[in-house]
Amino acid sequence: MSAADSIDMEVRVRYNECDPMGVAHHTAYPTWLEMARTELLRKNGRAYRDLEAEGVLFVIVQLNMKYHRPARYDDVLCIHAEATPAGRARIAHEYAVYRDEQLLAEAKTTMVCVDRDGRPQRIPDRISG
Repeated sequence: MSAADSIDMEVRVRYNECDPMGVAHHTAYPTWLEMARTELLRKNGRAYRDLEAEGVLFVIVQLNMKYHRPARYDDVLCIHAEATPAGRARIAHEYAVYRDEQLLAEAKTTMVCVDRDGRPQRIPDRISG
């Protein structure tokens, strides 16, 4: 994998992402993963908004997440996202969520490229190559 296939992004845990005990709710993590995927695409010179306008859409078909330790309100986290090969119509990503050097969570997603009617389509070369 090249450096262009991964990104480290900082995010601060917001109050509205936490339960009454100040622990980040498990539903906040997929949003952080999406933010990192979007920034990884942008880092590679592509904006998802432009792809959508061209009829190149991506849907999540699988999300696997393992939580190791809790994130808490106001923590500064590092979301590491890395694209991995997955096929002609699929893109896979692997993630690690850290607070300082401590691993809090790991995740994997698989996305399928679809057309406006939701039918799978080959990922355009300008994205996959």
